[in-house]
Amino acid sequence: MSDHRGVPPDVEAKLHELERLVGEAKAVPLSASVMMNRVDIEGLVADLRDALPDELAQARWIIKERDEILDHARSDADRLLDDARTERDRLISEQEIVQSAADEAARIISEARNQGRQIRLEAEDYVDAKLANFEVVLNKTLGAVERGRAKLRGNLEHDQLGSQELDDDADASAADELEDSPVRD
Repeated sequence: MSDHRGVPPDVEAKLHELERLVGEAKAVPLSASVMMNRVDIEGLVADLRDALPDELAQARWIIKERDEILDHARSDADRLLDDARTERDRLISEQEIVQSAADEAARIISEARNQGRQIRLEAEDYVDAKLANFEVVLNKTLGAVERGRAKLRGNLEHDQLGSQELDDDADASAADELEDSPVRD
């Protein structure tokens, strides 16, 4: 191929010859037309036509190859875009799953804390009720102990004053019991 706009040398030579013939042609007076030899022009056109089919076939092959490369590139680009979209969707889905799991974990933790707080409050109420009952029992026991001690103090005073009478009464009771009990041999 030639350097001149990708035209092959034989076609380019024929085009130069055609340009030369047009440039050397005699002008028709009072017009822009020129007179040329029909046989010369027809020969050049036939030569160009003979040379062009090979070049046209090669150009068509190059265009076809270019179109195939472009189609392949487009299909690769489409495949890459589909892969990218699939990966994006997977990542979004994965992110949604992670976010959903995080939300669920937060909900479970919050629920557990609320449940723990509720259980703690119920346990505190239960222990408080038991301690209140224990306090009531202890107060009753303490009252009974105080009454018992007061009774003891009262009996001690009474015992000290009348211990002699009690001793006499005890002896008399013991004697009565001996009299009432049957004699055993």
